[in-house]
Amino acid sequence: MVLRTGGYTAGMASRINDEDIALVRERARIDEIVGSYVALRNAGGGSLKGLCPFHDEKTPSFQVTPSRGLFYCFGCGVGGDVITFLQKIDNLSFTEAVQTLADKVGVQLRIEDDGQPSPPPGQRVRLMAANTAAAEFFASALLTPEAIDARRMLTERGFDRAAAELFGVGYAPKDGRALHRHLNKAGFRDDELVRAGLIREHGGWDYFQGRVIWPIRDSANSVLGFGARRLYEDDRLPAKYINTPETVLYKKSRVLYGLDQARQNIGKKLQAVVMEGYTDVMSAHLAGVDTAVAVCGTAFGEDHARLLQRLMGNSDTTRGEIIFTFDGDRAGQAAALKVSRLDRAFTTQTYVAIEPSGMDPCDLRMAKGDAAVRELVARREPLYRFVMAHTIEGFDLDRADGRVSAVRAAASMLAAVRDRSLVDQYVRDLAQLVGMDVDEVRRVLSSAPRQSRGARQPPSRRVEAEPPPGELQVSEVTPAPNSQLPWPDPGDRNLDVERGTVKVMLQYPTLFDTQWDGVQPEDFTHPAYRAVFEAILATPYSAHDWAEAVAQATPDPIARQLEIALLVEQILREPDERYASAYAARLRLLTTMRQIADLKSRLQRTNPLNAEERYDTMFRRLIELETRRKQLLQDSLGLTE
Repeated sequence: MVLRTGGYTAGMASRINDEDIALVRERARIDEIVGSYVALRNAGGGSLKGLCPFHDEKTPSFQVTPSRGLFYCFGCGVGGDVITFLQKIDNLSFTEAVQTLADKVGVQLRIEDDGQPSPPPGQRVRLMAANTAAAEFFASALLTPEAIDARRMLTERGFDRAAAELFGVGYAPKDGRALHRHLNKAGFRDDELVRAGLIREHGGWDYFQGRVIWPIRDSANSVLGFGARRLYEDDRLPAKYINTPETVLYKKSRVLYGLDQARQNIGKKLQAVVMEGYTDVMSAHLAGVDTAVAVCGTAFGEDHARLLQRLMGNSDTTRGEIIFTFDGDRAGQAAALKVSRLDRAFTTQTYVAIEPSGMDPCDLRMAKGDAAVRELVARREPLYRFVMAHTIEGFDLDRADGRVSAVRAAASMLAAVRDRSLVDQYVRDLAQLVGMDVDEVRRVLSSAPRQSRGARQPPSRRVEAEPPPGELQVSEVTPAPNSQLPWPDPGDRNLDVERGTVKVMLQYPTLFDTQWDGVQPEDFTHPAYRAVFEAILATPYSAHDWAEAVAQATPDPIARQLEIALLVEQILREPDERYASAYAARLRLLTTMRQIADLKSRLQRTNPLNAEERYDTMFRRLIELETRRKQLLQDSLGLTE
């Protein structure tokens, strides 16, 4: 039996044996994995606490429960198991997270790719190790006498030795086999170096020769590949910049330079500044723009957009922003227009920042200082407005029909604005740009063809393959678009019994009888607690994977996240069967009391003389409910003992 978990490469789906995934979860101690990122302390009851790595806080609300293999933050609502923690903290796919953990705990994964050969177990880690060793070699080579031209180039761009070390900048010797020999001595085979894109398959020549080198890392600080800049006129490769070829690790459409430096700040600030080059990113970070990243040898695409949104929490919100910086020349303007056509891939607001002088951020920093780079980003304008200005350029605005045509051309763009509160301002901007009265522009827009004004289709949110069965997904407290469930307030005393009942059911299911001590879905007044219980009711008990099985039976993302919260939430005393049955009795008691109140109200409104039979039936029912109430009250006393 296998699980489909998302591929290593585009268009490819990887399948990992579910027994191997279970073994990884079993061997990878969540307290050790989380503890390598978060300082944890004993919180009692078998739980550990620390400051949440996913949001700023001063009082620890991040809890790890090793016995259940789960984590949960009661501050921001993020939670899951050891695999989802690694996915979230290091921005990995499910497959990558499982592979990383498997290599840590010594599990040999059985992986197959549909129609394609799969990397042997452990190969990814081996190639990462080779890349790390190569990065260290390049960095040390930058300090050699041969690299004087590389150091001069960096100095002329405003980067001293400390800046080069911060970003791991290095130099590839002109020798042509220096890296090959070095890595062979370090124990790496030629076939591994070819797969990593470090040497060429034919001849064994170093892939990079006589160039300045930038290591390209993922958000977990692992070296995936390299970018290299031409230095010498006699370089046999005419391209100014070259990158690592496509490998198991390096997919240019899925990597961003500077992500290792910017990852945490992008998540905290819900902002990403996309630049065009390595030196631009370095300049931005040194100037204080610590959310800067850059594409590597390709245009910004949908995969890049998904990657950044995943770092921002992948939430469907207008609070986040992606800012594109382009040169002020025609090429920069064309790049901005091209990005605008990708806007449907974003769920965040998009902006553009173009320096009027035409200088790139690196030149701007050298000419005018750090403040100028920060001001460039601060002066950003909405991408919609930028595109709108260029949309109307092709119309003769001196003619009335030209102005009307320009407004109509902008209608479809205005219909696509995500934040509807901005539309009115954009309409005013458009009126100013075309030289028309605002009300006249509105009339033209209202009469524009329906296809121009049609509602925008929601962007696709699929980042990768559907999560595999058994995975406890990370989710935010804010309901996902496909969820209609409200998040229950854990402090609502009126819901204490409902919360406590499902909490005990999730954590100690064997304390209840096979019928869950008579509890029914209608006993829950809050829809989220009811959804959790319905998943419990639909799940046959299994001691091995109870929590995962319940998660599989829970279609709603809010209910799944609530299950994680309840699984790690402490129970104030060691429960036994009497305690569990008392909770069930108290929950049923509350239902009975509501039924009694409703029945008494109906009895008061019923005339016993005109509706004698109906009145007698309700009265007999009231006696039955009162008898049940007394019994349930007695059965529920275990909660207060």
